Amino acid sequence: MRIFAGTPSGAVRAGSKCLPARPLATAGIGLTLAASLILAACSSSDVSDDGPVDSTPTATAPPTDSPGEMVGLSDDRILFGQSAAFSGPAQELGKNMRLGIVAAFDEVNRQGGVHGRVLELQSLDDAYEPEDAIVMTRHLIEQEQVFALIGAVGTPTSRSATPIARDSGVPYIAPFTGAAFLRDNEWDNIINLRASYNQETEEMVARLTDDLGITRVGVMYQNDSFGRAGFRGAVAALARRDMEPVSIGIYPRNTTAVKTALLDLRLGEPEAVIMIGAYEPVARLISWARRTDLDPVFMTVSFVGSNALAQELGPDGAGVLVTQVVPFPEDDSLPVVHSYLDALAAHDPGAEPGFVSLEGYLAGRLVISALQECGTDVDRSCLLSQLIDRGGFDIDGFALQYGDDDNQGSDEVFLTVIGSDGEYHPVETLHDTALWVTR
Repeated sequence: MRIFAGTPSGAVRAGSKCLPARPLATAGIGLTLAASLILAACSSSDVSDDGPVDSTPTATAPPTDSPGEMVGLSDDRILFGQSAAFSGPAQELGKNMRLGIVAAFDEVNRQGGVHGRVLELQSLDDAYEPEDAIVMTRHLIEQEQVFALIGAVGTPTSRSATPIARDSGVPYIAPFTGAAFLRDNEWDNIINLRASYNQETEEMVARLTDDLGITRVGVMYQNDSFGRAGFRGAVAALARRDMEPVSIGIYPRNTTAVKTALLDLRLGEPEAVIMIGAYEPVARLISWARRTDLDPVFMTVSFVGSNALAQELGPDGAGVLVTQVVPFPEDDSLPVVHSYLDALAAHDPGAEPGFVSLEGYLAGRLVISALQECGTDVDRSCLLSQLIDRGGFDIDGFALQYGDDDNQGSDEVFLTVIGSDGEYHPVETLHDTALWVTR
């Protein structure tokens, strides 16, 4: 398996200007590839986080399956691709999604693969930037000729990459995002594993209002399509209870510039703050709030990157609540978690279990299950039809259900809290947080 992690991609757009490429430091990417990435980025249309993306192919025509030559598929291997963040403030998300997927792939490869084919994953770093996601997705499809894409990280990057994958007929499986647009019926190549941000924010508001009787809720969000997706979910959940945010804080993507957001949040004197962001800026805002005597209930969605958030926060993390979309990653009483822990230890004995790598593992197991059903004559159409038409999957007790007009497998949302010990603990209601937090 090959990875170009820590290799920021070709060029970044700023207005109408194409900025110089950042250094390509990993061996194996020479000047020719660097030049092609820069040209691809510079020729791409401007990317809007919420609007349509021009996915017109570059000079290289997208690969298509043809008799005798299945793209990304040979007699002894199936090649998957991943464009995700391996540098920048969201890098732990990409690294851990990859970790889980590869653990699942290695698990089946040790048993001879799927019908004699080993599964491989090639990962490229898009640094959680939409423009770079276009470059990397095109490279994976057109140059590396991957069979399918798996484990993308983020809403803005997925918004840029999904039209390219669709136009090339490439499956786009288990992106690490709960954005609503990925669940639209128009997509015929997207398979979601996790619950949506709307479901996570609904659970947050339900727990705040039902458990604690809170009426004053502020929202902090990242100023891009991810942040706005979570913000809309929070606003809708509040509106269902005849409420609205008492204050709103906004910060720019891929920064920790949160002081203005904190000042704006303070104006509403919130009892609780719902946070839609990555782990570094979320941790920075919570730490600043604690030091300035703003101490509401802080809640954030699963995308934050739970392990990285707890590490960033240190002692300031006690009492912070995070919704999760997979089971507790150290509860080996659950068969799926037991399998995950065994696979993780076999792949990397020093790896720390976590929610993100568990989600990656589940994504890997999902595609393995579908490929096994396809038999030896596998192709992209069979993979997609197995994922949708088969309907239900049972991954060692973790149930997924797909069907017509439903490309999302799980609706599960779990609630966790960071305890005074710096560790995550599962809770059923917000009253249970007192068991783990001392102030």
